[in-house]
Amino acid sequence: MRLWFRTILAAAVMLAFVSLLAACGGDDGSLYVPDLIERPQEFNGREVVVSGAYISRPNTPGPVLALGVSTLDNGLDAQPLGEQIFLEGFPEAITANLHRPGDAVYGFVRVSGRFETGGGYGPDAAFQHRISVVSAEAIDQIRRTEVRIPDAPAAAGQVSLFDLVRNPAAHSGQVVTTRGYYFWNSVIYVLAEGISTEEDGSSPQPVGAVIWMEGFPPDVSADLTIGPNNSYVWGLVEVTGEFSGGGAFGRDGAYPAQLIVTGPARALEPQP
Repeated sequence: MRLWFRTILAAAVMLAFVSLLAACGGDDGSLYVPDLIERPQEFNGREVVVSGAYISRPNTPGPVLALGVSTLDNGLDAQPLGEQIFLEGFPEAITANLHRPGDAVYGFVRVSGRFETGGGYGPDAAFQHRISVVSAEAIDQIRRTEVRIPDAPAAAGQVSLFDLVRNPAAHSGQVVTTRGYYFWNSVIYVLAEGISTEEDGSSPQPVGAVIWMEGFPPDVSADLTIGPNNSYVWGLVEVTGEFSGGGAFGRDGAYPAQLIVTGPARALEPQP
């Protein structure tokens, strides 16, 4: 049985940010989410500057501002902590510097705008409070690094990942050997052109050309980069399998091609 653990970016982390912001000059009258939640009438109808945890998830009301965020160790399944404030008009460009594990966007931000309370805000009137955002900035400044395979001719007897993606019909139904970055996080199983991670190596996600891939041997996964509590696996590999193109494969049918590993698989950059 695989166990999953949750990481909480909550009160303790928020207090650290409060101290940091204060040290950087807390004379701007900025507030924190608990100030608005605990004394909403005091700030109703006023322009405020407030810091908190931004979170946006597909197919859920939002985006919102909360006290903190809890996630699984692989960064997935982000959940806001405590009562939330609906953010209306939050600038999308700001989210480029936040955490992006693949199924949500989250991170600490400072927001300026008009605060309102009384209920009926957001999609389906689901929120008691709202901030009509005038401006925003990321407190988190998440920088990512990437590794990628080159778009070059494949070795003899192999097919490049790029050829599989560009012309899937030409190889559909064949057994092929190819190379790329394997990525697994219990939700996504793919072979990708590259992997992007945060600077500390956390929150890996596939980038570039990508195909769905199943059947990767667990014993080979042990030679790759493994996340805390087996929350993700990634690394450069060479695999042989049955290729299919022209369909709707994988999670939500989002992948036009897939590879089912039936032959040898090996790590090309084994981890110590």
